[in-house]
Amino acid sequence: MPAIEARLKEIGVTLPTPVPPVANYVPFVISGHQLVVSGQICAGLDGKVAERHQGKIGGGLSPEVGKEAARFAAINVLAQAKAAIGDLDRIARCVRLGGFINCTPDFATLPQVMNGASDLMVEVFGDKGRHARTTVGVANLPLNCAVEVEALFELAR
Repeated sequence: MPAIEARLKEIGVTLPTPVPPVANYVPFVISGHQLVVSGQICAGLDGKVAERHQGKIGGGLSPEVGKEAARFAAINVLAQAKAAIGDLDRIARCVRLGGFINCTPDFATLPQVMNGASDLMVEVFGDKGRHARTTVGVANLPLNCAVEVEALFELAR
């Protein structure tokens, strides 16, 4: 079993079947030695967003639930990465994550929510999971989900 697959199993993460695009875009692009994964919502193994992960953080959803939703979105990023390259051991580094948090205008602890995704990357890849990051609060996301995460990975040469 590849090392990253073993690590995922060890921490109790099952990668879902990747959700296909719902508009005019592709789920990932490989350019040179970079893999860009389009924004992934916080859907569960069944491909659906749980009711507890729908709505606005700070307006009915707690930051803790938001952090959980960010972790689910990051799991979906990894599922798309696996679909793109077949073997997650080909990832040399998580370069960047972008996080979009569906929140109320006055919600200020966006970084703590996005840590759900960032923590997963470090948990899975160790030091090569440490990344640059942007986190943005938004007025709404697809399916009223709480969090969407996109990623840029460097692939082994």
